[in-house]
Amino acid sequence: MEQDEELYDSESFIDLEAEDEDEDSGQLYEHFKIVADKKQKFERVDKFLIDHLQRTSRNRIQKAADAGFIMCNDRPVKRSYKVKPGDVIKIMLDRPRCELTIEPEDLPLDIVYEDEDLMVVNKPAGMVVHPGFGNWSGTLLNAVAWHLKDEPRYDINNPDIGLVHRIDKDTSGLLVVAKTADAKTNLGRQFFNKTTKREYHALVWGNFDKEEGTIIGNIARNPKDRMQMAVFDPDSETGKHAVTHYNVLERFGYVTLVRCVLETGRTHQIRVHMKHIGHTLFNDERYGGDVILKGTTSSKYKQFVENCMKVCPRQALHARTLGFVHPKTGEEMMFESVIPDDMEGLLEKWRALSGGKAGICG
Repeated sequence: MEQDEELYDSESFIDLEAEDEDEDSGQLYEHFKIVADKKQKFERVDKFLIDHLQRTSRNRIQKAADAGFIMCNDRPVKRSYKVKPGDVIKIMLDRPRCELTIEPEDLPLDIVYEDEDLMVVNKPAGMVVHPGFGNWSGTLLNAVAWHLKDEPRYDINNPDIGLVHRIDKDTSGLLVVAKTADAKTNLGRQFFNKTTKREYHALVWGNFDKEEGTIIGNIARNPKDRMQMAVFDPDSETGKHAVTHYNVLERFGYVTLVRCVLETGRTHQIRVHMKHIGHTLFNDERYGGDVILKGTTSSKYKQFVENCMKVCPRQALHARTLGFVHPKTGEEMMFESVIPDDMEGLLEKWRALSGGKAGICG
């Protein structure tokens, strides 16, 4: 039996429950491997794993299965899969094993709020949240480590403190960092119980028939492309339950600015939900929004769109609002981040194209 104890020492499964939109490498990393004995009796994979792992729970293992992270002979299996003699069972996560020390780096850090328990930061597009494959330095956590390097009680490498949720590298906006274990536990519970308030602004392809709507659909990795997520029937056993509410803010004919309110925080939730209803995010390369999906075939329009993508060279998504209850004082905290320059410049170009007659609806 081959076993990776480090995965369970660091309780890597804990973030499966409370993470926001994930880092988007799309790659899976092996954290645990076990080969079933030749005399292995037929047994559910979740029970099989709980019998072989330390310091974890069946609930965590089941959540890993639901997320597509448990493999049998290199294929994802459901929690009910029956292990057979000789099966190779692996746990694959969307981040590498934590084998590095996060070093403080003197990087720009936009701190919106800070006290002895937590800090709220405004992440720029292009900055990875935490070190990982291909991005071992220059991350938000490296910057946080530098900012707090003179606080003896704060250890950036302690898994009991730090980031409570995440957003994609090319998404801008607000994140909360816990500076104590109690704060992280409390805030993590708020995210898990869906009591936090999170609003995003997104520019998407196409016009909407209605002013508002709700998207409900399970999210799991796309079986045809492991770099993408996909939407599945909410009544199916595939993926995690996900709910996104949206309303139209501004119409430009070929694209629309929408506000998205999250009930859940799944990997690429807004990006994949919007694509699912036919409104892929503008310039979202991962999901096919980096080509012209609506508009004319004229060379002038094509040049206009190309110029827009140069102004905002990433998916047009911004985590604008973040609200939660302070873990110590019980105070309702609400923070708002202005639209960054690249996305604001993109909106101004579309406003100019529509002749300044865009309809503002909220």
